[in-house]
Amino acid sequence: MPNYVKRRPPAVPGSIPDVLKMFQSEVRFYTEIAPVVGVRVPECYQAEQTVDGTLLVLEDLSAWTPGAAPDAGARALRELHDRWVGRLEQWPWIRPIGAGEDLVAALYDEAWPAIAARSDLSPAVLEFGQRLVGKVQDVDRVVATAGPLTLVHGDASAQNLRTGPNGEVAFLDWEDVSAAPGVLDLAWFLVSSVEPAAWSDALNAYGPVDGLRSVLPSVMVQGYLSVSDLPDGAATAWNARLGSAVGML
Repeated sequence: MPNYVKRRPPAVPGSIPDVLKMFQSEVRFYTEIAPVVGVRVPECYQAEQTVDGTLLVLEDLSAWTPGAAPDAGARALRELHDRWVGRLEQWPWIRPIGAGEDLVAALYDEAWPAIAARSDLSPAVLEFGQRLVGKVQDVDRVVATAGPLTLVHGDASAQNLRTGPNGEVAFLDWEDVSAAPGVLDLAWFLVSSVEPAAWSDALNAYGPVDGLRSVLPSVMVQGYLSVSDLPDGAATAWNARLGSAVGML
């Protein structure tokens, strides 16, 4: 079976990947955390960081089904989060809450005029997005109040999940591994990947959750930025999920 080879050149100085040390974090995840993480991730056969960038040689899970059912994805996230509450001292390099928030805030404010001009976002979604202009750092700071710190994937969207033949859920792409309340992962899973009719399935599978409303505005910022990368008219599904989030706030 072929391996999956992931090479990253050095990040552009001052860029979000550079400031957040995203590529280096993923290498360290596979060398230090993956062996004990407790959820399914690709096996790592080689992990290197040099002046030329980073290299990962991983198990190829491309034959697995992309994504995960809402309930299965949520249960896998719960397993990850419960395992690592209050146990992150051994990895002091893990990205803290708020890292790079100034860059994300500037990016959002710059992108907003084009987002506001789209035809595929509802008035309610546009109105909420407008309220976030100039407030991104404020809503990011609220995330710290949403629960105890644990290990979070940081980008638990369907594109970074795979489901095996036996229903096992694997997590790919650990560049955004962070220390944060676990509900942050769950909120992004909902907003990025779960149709609104199935949100209750995911929430029930995850179990007791505090702080969801506290983190939703922060993950919605990422949702709006994701919409900004799409041509106008292609964000219907995003609009539905963002609208569901607005309805919870």
